[in-house]
Amino acid sequence: MEHPKSVLYLEHDGKVLLVNSDGNGPQIPVMNNTGDTEYRFPTEDEVKNMGIEWDVKNKFDIIGFQVTKAHPNVEWPKHWAWKDECISDDSVHPIARESIYRSIHRLVSKVMVLNSNNQVLMGKIERGHFVGHWTLPCGYMDHDEHPAVACVRETLEEMGIDIELDTEAPIITQRIFTNEGISFVSFTYKSKWIGDNSEIKLKENEISEFAWFTKEEAIFRSVSGFDAAALKHL
Repeated sequence: MEHPKSVLYLEHDGKVLLVNSDGNGPQIPVMNNTGDTEYRFPTEDEVKNMGIEWDVKNKFDIIGFQVTKAHPNVEWPKHWAWKDECISDDSVHPIARESIYRSIHRLVSKVMVLNSNNQVLMGKIERGHFVGHWTLPCGYMDHDEHPAVACVRETLEEMGIDIELDTEAPIITQRIFTNEGISFVSFTYKSKWIGDNSEIKLKENEISEFAWFTKEEAIFRSVSGFDAAALKHL
């Protein structure tokens, strides 16, 4: 199936528009189906021919194919495909499936651990996105894990200390960092820890060292926009 160089990824509350190779739609996938590729996202001209207008949200590139993610200006399209049913159907083109996969938020949980001097605990990272830089204790949330649980778990894994969170609501931020279109959502909590540095046990091959910084020092050293945004609330 020859794929157009530029397509529209139209999504409305979990529904996406798929067409066949002739540009006719909507087409409906079947979960766990195997077989030939038949369905793809439509081109702009194909959508215009359907009389649909749209609002552009963002754009990203997948191995040379331009994908424009947009919201269609229509009532909820109940006859379109559920996005979750597109992932496991071989009849849906890989560009569409990859686009849907990228549109799923990546959820990260962080914590600002403060000592008796109101200094912030940070670790120097040895792997991941920020190798060689200082970050707050953090990590991806496990499936079916609350963010308040995730950051406590990550702090225990990375720093070897068991913390209790303040009752304040988390600071929630969202950003797309690259042209891949992947969105990250961060939940950052606050905790007070009154302990001795000798209790801190760093996770081998992940955290090379730890340090306590003032708010200003922590913001200056932060390479993560999520860390900096949260620290400014202290």
